[in-house]
Amino acid sequence: MEETQNYVIFGATGGIGQSLARLLKQRWPCRLYLCGRNRGVLTELAEELDADIGQLDGPIASEIERHIGIAQTKYGRIDGLVNCIGNLYLKPAHRTSNADWLDVLETNLTSAFAIVRGAGQHMRKHGGSVLLISSVAARLGLANHDAIGAAKAGVEGLTRSAAASYARYGIRFNAVAPGLTETPMTEKLLRQDSQRRNAEAMVPLGRIGRPDDISRTACWLLNPKNDWLTAQVIAVDGGLSSSRKAVSRTL
Repeated sequence: MEETQNYVIFGATGGIGQSLARLLKQRWPCRLYLCGRNRGVLTELAEELDADIGQLDGPIASEIERHIGIAQTKYGRIDGLVNCIGNLYLKPAHRTSNADWLDVLETNLTSAFAIVRGAGQHMRKHGGSVLLISSVAARLGLANHDAIGAAKAGVEGLTRSAAASYARYGIRFNAVAPGLTETPMTEKLLRQDSQRRNAEAMVPLGRIGRPDDISRTACWLLNPKNDWLTAQVIAVDGGLSSSRKAVSRTL
């Protein structure tokens, strides 16, 4: 893969977004357009990776549309679009206000839909790869994940439908569904040793995810050599969504 690839990453200032940006730059020649709300982190990352940046200042859907257009004009084509925008909202439905519900949807699902719409508008001529982020909560019932589980299930449905809609244009849509991953967003959740131990005890492989665990799979999905791979949601969760830890180590 010698041709320079052009990638746009939204949510690039988060743990997974930063990891993916660095890994893409290591793997093959590419130009990166990194988008996020944290100007300081964006600037530092751009200097480290010789990347272009886009500040997200307004409503998420219009900002995504604006920056995809800027990247398209700047590079002439977009080979990969990535949505790492998300939040972690942990409350049962009866404690979730309408405002919080709408915020979860906008952050996790509306942002993904805007990415898909942007791909349909700007990538039909050359094709390419779109990567969305789901969650283990979309396929495994987890207490207090009512809103986030619903939003991420929507992301998975969107991934498969978009893959069908745009297959004739050579645009591939896939998603990664992480388990609990150690990022700045989950820092408070994992701060106490007891909470960390409880979380680790749920995972068959016995540990919390790391950003690189997710970004390695994301990078593989974005690779243009994997051009017969679409409509897939790959769980990167230590086995949590598909298996259970043995009660005894003795078989």
